[in-house]
Amino acid sequence: MLNELSLIRNELLQVAGRACFTCSFQAEDIVVLHLLRQVQPDIPVLFLDTGYHFPSLLQYRDLLVESWRVNLMNISADLSREQQERRFGALHVTDPGQCCRIRKVEPLFGALQDFAIWFTGLRREQSPTRVHLECVEVTELPGGHRLRKVSPLAMWRRNEVWSYLRANEIPHAPLYDEGYESIGCAPCTTPPTDPGNVRSGRWGGAKLECGIHLCGEAR
Repeated sequence: MLNELSLIRNELLQVAGRACFTCSFQAEDIVVLHLLRQVQPDIPVLFLDTGYHFPSLLQYRDLLVESWRVNLMNISADLSREQQERRFGALHVTDPGQCCRIRKVEPLFGALQDFAIWFTGLRREQSPTRVHLECVEVTELPGGHRLRKVSPLAMWRRNEVWSYLRANEIPHAPLYDEGYESIGCAPCTTPPTDPGNVRSGRWGGAKLECGIHLCGEAR
């Protein structure tokens, strides 16, 4: 853990401007949150409240936020879930890319404009789209804002994540006990259909990313 904590400390010390952490309260994110709190306990934790989350995930989030006193910032779209469905119908079925853009990508990119450092729980092992992930990258958002994207667990394996949670007696989201491996919005998430790809249960296998982690990167 010393290397990861050193990376976090160095980034916070060397980069001028505010830092934040985007957290979906999956296992990797909880490890990073636990590490970050050792260095900056009040770091803003951005959670994308899409309106489609599993109730048990939200309950787990709320319990952890209360017990750890997390500085949570709920980020949501301009349109409520009900307004979106009245205007466009069930976009998560007919056009999941558009649904992700409205409910996740645009709200988060708007919120990130206020920060210079963006911590994530991304790992290379999570998806074929993440195999070239670096611990530190410079990301440019669509509006031109550039910030450092820091993924302390980029090189970690799944077993290391779960070993850390067990060693530190940190509870995990109950959905993992039901066979889920990558947890997103309830209508678009199932347990993996391909044992070799933990994200194969996302969007019915039609895609692997919502679009957040496909913005421009200048390494």
